[in-house]
Amino acid sequence: MTKQPHELALMAEAGRLLASVFGLLDRTTLAGMSTLAVNDMVERYIVDELKARPASKGQYGYAFALNSSVNEVVCHGVPSASEVLREGDIVNLDITLEKNGYIADSSKTYLIGEVDLAAKKLVQATYEAMWKGIRAVRPGARLGDIGWAIERHARRNGYSVVRDYCGHGIGREMHEEPQVLHFGKPGTGLPLREGMVFTIEPMLNRGGRSVKTEADGWTVVTRDGSLSAQFEHTVAVTASGVSVLTLRPDEAGMTGARRPVA
Repeated sequence: MTKQPHELALMAEAGRLLASVFGLLDRTTLAGMSTLAVNDMVERYIVDELKARPASKGQYGYAFALNSSVNEVVCHGVPSASEVLREGDIVNLDITLEKNGYIADSSKTYLIGEVDLAAKKLVQATYEAMWKGIRAVRPGARLGDIGWAIERHARRNGYSVVRDYCGHGIGREMHEEPQVLHFGKPGTGLPLREGMVFTIEPMLNRGGRSVKTEADGWTVVTRDGSLSAQFEHTVAVTASGVSVLTLRPDEAGMTGARRPVA
């Protein structure tokens, strides 16, 4: 479903606010913090400072403002007071924010202190893969072009792409059509049209692509115990290409990255 200009403006505002949450995290020393403490800090900032709502809280019965996925956790990691971020960890923080009825969704994988070279390379390749997908977005392109760009970059770097989870349309609801796969064939899938808004959120594993869900019903881990990383942005298809609604200030120099004027 395409969004009208006034809806895109509201989504751009939600995206701008969400980008500022990651600015807060960038300024925070995460080492030594529990993932629950990170969650509580983010929730306070969204509610008290931004006057917005953490959209994940209460969605499908989930009780927290973010997902915290550490090391071999692929996605949907649940914050815990007993899970402390330590030197050498990597953690994906996945956050959604609603403002004025519209939702933005973004995630970033953080390196905690000194991280080994293999983990750094995985995180960098995952970030690059997301941008490969973003740069494939333009009117007339197809969803398969996005997935192909992501998977090709992952394979060239020796990583697998998780196929069990995908990007999604977003707007008044967190999950709308279409589904955005992170693998595919160029020239296939739904054609992209101006006004479409969706997330691109690849998950790359150092080992195989197979995953499993833990007993809590939320936490998804690599089946072989290998490291996993993820990045995510909410994007809109524009007349001339793509606009990244959740673009962070540190990404202003990314080729093709553009934040919309709200």
